[in-house]
Amino acid sequence: MAVPPDAGLARMIASLVRDGVRDDVAVEEPLEIRVRGEAIAVTMRTPGDDEELALGFLHGEGLLAGPAPAGPTEDLAGNIVEVDATLVRLPPTRRFYATSSCGVCGKGALDEVAVLAPPATPGPRVARELLAELPVRLTEAQPGFARTGGLHGAGLFDEHGALIVAREDVGRHNALDKVVGRALLDGLVPLHGRLLCVSGRLSFELVQKAAVAGAPLLLGVGAPTSLAVALARDRGMTLCGFARGGTVNVYTGEQRVA
Repeated sequence: MAVPPDAGLARMIASLVRDGVRDDVAVEEPLEIRVRGEAIAVTMRTPGDDEELALGFLHGEGLLAGPAPAGPTEDLAGNIVEVDATLVRLPPTRRFYATSSCGVCGKGALDEVAVLAPPATPGPRVARELLAELPVRLTEAQPGFARTGGLHGAGLFDEHGALIVAREDVGRHNALDKVVGRALLDGLVPLHGRLLCVSGRLSFELVQKAAVAGAPLLLGVGAPTSLAVALARDRGMTLCGFARGGTVNVYTGEQRVA
């Protein structure tokens, strides 16, 4: 049966009525990610593309090497996605709840990602003007943000700035996981020669996910953190921030910016 084109968007938005005025807000619900019956993580997310989210999350943590079947549990329990895969390593001891206080130290974090992700490939050389334009193109592919103002976005672009896939979520990390998960299913990982763009600030975790996915360049609308810059430099990635108003700051990997 064909799914209506707005069915996914309908799951992402809740309408509230206050004093006779309708207000659209982003939906936020927990999602439990299981691998062959074992609970691996719980994340707060916006419903939609849950299979992509689960695959992208597991890949970003170095637990999954490639695409795998994912979907609802046999009993169709709500807010649970089951992945049928053999993990390439045991989950780390730190618990998976993505916040800025995840408990990793700088040196240990860099060493961990170095195990999961090789240095970035040379990648494309991209005009600064094109990089500054990517957030605009991403926003145009965010219908949920247009309705609520409360959803982050992530987009995968080719070296010419053409959008390949975009996803939205209340969490920046979830939106990026959904993009990577979709790319896994489409056979696009590693993301050599492609560009990742995210809304908001650039945290260590976002750079980690981009590095593990093999992206040579990550760009954000907001500012990077010190550890995000350190990780991007360590992996040879290009990290760009404050991409707004036609300008962009380049923090690492200047050789890829024309």
